[in-house]
Amino acid sequence: MKPIEFENGTVQIDAAIVAEGLGLTPSLLRQEMRAGRITSLAERGMDADSGRHRLTFFSEYRRFRVVVDATGAIIQRSAVDFGDARLPRSVHKPGG
Repeated sequence: MKPIEFENGTVQIDAAIVAEGLGLTPSLLRQEMRAGRITSLAERGMDADSGRHRLTFFSEYRRFRVVVDATGAIIQRSAVDFGDARLPRSVHKPGG
């Protein structure tokens, strides 16, 4: 699998990329996702951003975001660590 692939209208990203962005090991990432403590949001670009996708992942204290082009190449990546301050649940949801 390539690091980021598009298949049947979904985006698949290598867990190692997300784990690194959130400061976790891949096994801990999977465990936290199964428990619902890691959430994600996928957005498709429009107009000037057409063909791009923004994938955002939220953990309890960190947000990791990647922007990819239509081929799955990473254009931009960023992470915000909120230290000891927990992210409000509202930022884990679309429109929040």
